[in-house]
Amino acid sequence: MHCCRDLINYLSCGMILAGLGHLVQHSKSQASYGRHMGLSPPARTVPARLAWFLQELPAFLIPLLLLLTPHRTTSTGRYLLLGTFCMHYFQRTFVYSLLTRGQPFPLYVMVTAGLFCSVNGFLQGHYLLHCAHFDDGWTAGYRYKTGLVLFYLGMAINMHSDYILRNLRKPGEVVYKIPKGGLFEYVSGANYLGELVEWFGYAIATWSLPTLSFAIFSLCFIGPRAYYHHRYYHDKFKDYPRLRKALIPFIF
Repeated sequence: MHCCRDLINYLSCGMILAGLGHLVQHSKSQASYGRHMGLSPPARTVPARLAWFLQELPAFLIPLLLLLTPHRTTSTGRYLLLGTFCMHYFQRTFVYSLLTRGQPFPLYVMVTAGLFCSVNGFLQGHYLLHCAHFDDGWTAGYRYKTGLVLFYLGMAINMHSDYILRNLRKPGEVVYKIPKGGLFEYVSGANYLGELVEWFGYAIATWSLPTLSFAIFSLCFIGPRAYYHHRYYHDKFKDYPRLRKALIPFIF
């Protein structure tokens, strides 16, 4: 399969524009799911575990299917695809989705997320397998090493933060409590911070427009959600730590 470079560039630019559009659209209100769902929930919802599984699955499955197509790539490209992107989505699809205790998802949110994961799975997989060129010295470079360290550090932060959030509730509980421990001592959205560190590390390790566009989209999508989570905590809990920031320790 040859490299569809024009398509990759269009999708990458489109992802950046979509992220910026989401940032503008949700500058004053947050997407209505989870704790931000209105008093009158949508008529059609999907159980949280099933929703997470179905919407994340394409981002894991599509790159694996692309591995079955004829391609000319280095082992570095395959490793970056399987050892970073696919590893993240394996955890989200087959581990996180089975453990989450979240509220049901609106059907349209699940479908939209699934479509995004499908497009992004193709974008990242096709680029790394059919378009990217890494020379023999790439794995010895500072960008590769720094990026991978950041990716795995971010993944550890994300998973640990999810563990803390998950264990705030007893089975069957739907109430929200103040998270404590780990990076939650510094930010309200420690799980979101971890995911952003992951994707910007991934972008540094690959040093490409498709991976950078995904990192930017993630920032535009996760940033507002972390902010509204932070505001929700302050409104709901009078004893919420005043020095705790929303997403970036000591800054924002």
